[in-house]
Amino acid sequence: MPSLTDLARRHTCLTRADLECLHALVSDWQLLADLSFADLILWAPLRDGSGWMALAQMRPTTGPTSFQEDVVGQLASPEDKPLLDTAKDERRIWRESDPDWTTGVPVRAETIPVTREGRVIAVIERNTNLNSARTPSRLELTYLQGADDLARMVAEGTFPFGEEAQLVRSPRVGDGLLRLGRAARVTYASPNALSAFRRLGLATDLVGAELGPLTAKLCAPGEPVDESLMLVACGRSPRDAEIEGNGSVVQLRAIPLIVGGDRTGALILVRDVTELRRRERELMTKDATIREIHHRVKNNLQTVAALLRLQARRLQGPEARAALEDATRRVGSIAIVHETLSHAPDEIVAFDEVADRVMMMATEVAGTEIRVTPKLTGKFGLLPAYIAMPLALVLTELLQNALQHGFAFPEAAASDSKPTLSGSVEVSAVRVPDRLTVVVTDDGVGLPDDFDPESTNSLGLQIVRTLVVGELGGKLELTPRPEGGTQALVDLPVEEN
Repeated sequence: MPSLTDLARRHTCLTRADLECLHALVSDWQLLADLSFADLILWAPLRDGSGWMALAQMRPTTGPTSFQEDVVGQLASPEDKPLLDTAKDERRIWRESDPDWTTGVPVRAETIPVTREGRVIAVIERNTNLNSARTPSRLELTYLQGADDLARMVAEGTFPFGEEAQLVRSPRVGDGLLRLGRAARVTYASPNALSAFRRLGLATDLVGAELGPLTAKLCAPGEPVDESLMLVACGRSPRDAEIEGNGSVVQLRAIPLIVGGDRTGALILVRDVTELRRRERELMTKDATIREIHHRVKNNLQTVAALLRLQARRLQGPEARAALEDATRRVGSIAIVHETLSHAPDEIVAFDEVADRVMMMATEVAGTEIRVTPKLTGKFGLLPAYIAMPLALVLTELLQNALQHGFAFPEAAASDSKPTLSGSVEVSAVRVPDRLTVVVTDDGVGLPDDFDPESTNSLGLQIVRTLVVGELGGKLELTPRPEGGTQALVDLPVEEN
């Protein structure tokens, strides 16, 4: 289904500012649909003025829908066009219509102009399924009164409120509703709203109480009262706040009602978020624990690497010393990933930082006579920990092979007269959807003529093949570089984060 922006740009003359206004409206119009017990359709005039196109649609959660099928992207019928034209031309809510029985269900249609800076940029069609018509309760009458106020605010261009009122998790109408009068006193409290305040420790009735001072008394003792909470509780600021007391947490959202330039009161949506906040705290505690574990593992691995390094210095045999130095390097590369994970959320690693540190480490252990600085091109991006850990080892081994064997000295060279070797090593990373390709190239001496990657006895390459093919399900290729040197290609499947 095409988006609101796509349809508007393709078929209407709405400006970018107009679209931002409509997006703000659509992000918050579930409130209007629920208070109205009605379906909402957002219509915009076509570019050539010949009709109207539906840009968005919302069904109520408080009553039956009038439309079983989606109408987004459709043109208005000849019967609907006069309703929309009247609302636009006269800039007023149009209610003078008889129920429509086209679908076999009686539906009453009303149209509400959407005004921005004195211009009608769209029209909301509000359709109420009359099959559920009955004598409304006081709760339903309060809903309908609030819906009427909001509709008038849309027509006057004062709703939605703007960016400062956009919420991440807004309470819904059914979660709990308070109606405040001009003096910020509660004139109506739904059962759910009253229950939420009871859990905060309220022992009296809400109706007739001034909500701001009452809310301040319910806050946890000894805690400072948030000024924004008082503004929300008084219904003067179109945003949300939370009150915590008696072991419960309740979210409040204020919708100031300003009709005809006159403040008539406010609607306060109420939601008990105690369980939600408890789970969030548990997740934060678990996340902090996991990060601390990674930090301690990093410290332990660095200690192991330091012990291996000390042991290597005490050995006289070159082969034993080289084996311990290789082990030190491998432990160090794993420690780098754990250090990154100790600062990363959700076990996701920014691998470009890891690659930079691995390349720096490989250069440091290559020897003072090899003046080769690896270069990184492209981006690895974010990788999950189960890929980042083995990939760090793979990159370490490939870089070490390039530096150690690609720029090796002839065996006949005297140890005290070795010249300085220079060259280039490049690591290239290409990230596409579902794949990561890493190529390590050097301009060194190249592969031996009898080199067979399948039967090599190199421990480093055996580790690389096991990790790439066996653990990560990827592909490894070692080939001569056409210009001289060696090229190692690693191709991995990677799920997008």
